[in-house]
Amino acid sequence: MDANGLKVLVADDDPHVREIIRLYFEKQNIQLVEAQHGREALEMMETEKPDVVLLDVMMPVMDGYEACREMIKKYDTPIIMLTAKGEEFDRVLGLELGADDYVTKPFSPRELVARMKAIFRRMQPRNATNGEETEPPVIVFAGITIDRLKHEVIVDGERIAFRPKEFDLLVHMANAPGRVHTREQLLEHVWGYDFLGDIRTVDVHVKKIRERLGPRHNERLQTVWGIGYKFKGDL
Repeated sequence: MDANGLKVLVADDDPHVREIIRLYFEKQNIQLVEAQHGREALEMMETEKPDVVLLDVMMPVMDGYEACREMIKKYDTPIIMLTAKGEEFDRVLGLELGADDYVTKPFSPRELVARMKAIFRRMQPRNATNGEETEPPVIVFAGITIDRLKHEVIVDGERIAFRPKEFDLLVHMANAPGRVHTREQLLEHVWGYDFLGDIRTVDVHVKKIRERLGPRHNERLQTVWGIGYKFKGDL
C-alpha cells in the first residue's frame, strides 16, 4: 500500500502541528482526520476506521500513552507516537505499550510519510508472480505457524495477535533460523528506512515477541551478547 489514499488519524492538542501535517498530507493525497486529545481519538477509531494513527504523547483529557494502550486492545491499526521528549524512557515506553514507531518533535511531515510507507510496505506480501518473492508464504516450526499472507501467527493451535513491527521482525528472523542478526541489520530491514531512533527499539520488540510466543517458545529468540539476536528453529 502506498501512502496515497491513506486515511490518517492524528491526535495532537496543538492546532499548529495538526495544520502543518494536514497541509503536507493534502499534497500527498492523504486524508487526515483530527482529534484534540486521546479520548476523542479513541472515540473516532470506530467511525473513521483510519489506516494509521499518529498519537502525541502529552495531551489533555487522555494522553497518548493511555490512548495507545486502549487502542491496541481492539484494533490492529499501526500507531506512531509523536513526542517532544528526547529521553530514552519516553521513547521505549511507547513501544512497550504497543506503538509501532515514534517520531521526536520537531519533525518533518515528509519523515512521517516515509515512516508510514515503511510500515505498510512491510505489511504487504510481495507478489510471487513478479519474481520478487524470496520468502516462503508460510513458515512452520514445531508448535508455531507463521502465515505471511494472512499476517497470522498460530502458537500451539492458538492464534496470537502481533503488532505489525513485531510480526515483521519475527518473520525476518524465523525465515533464517540460526542466523545471527545485529540490531542495526534488523532496524534497516524491518523498519525499512534510515532509522533516526536508537537500537533499543529492537530490544523492546524482541521482548514483546517473546511474551506473545509464551513460555514454551520464547527461547526461540535468543540473545547473542554484544551482537544481536537469532531465531532457533529446533528446541
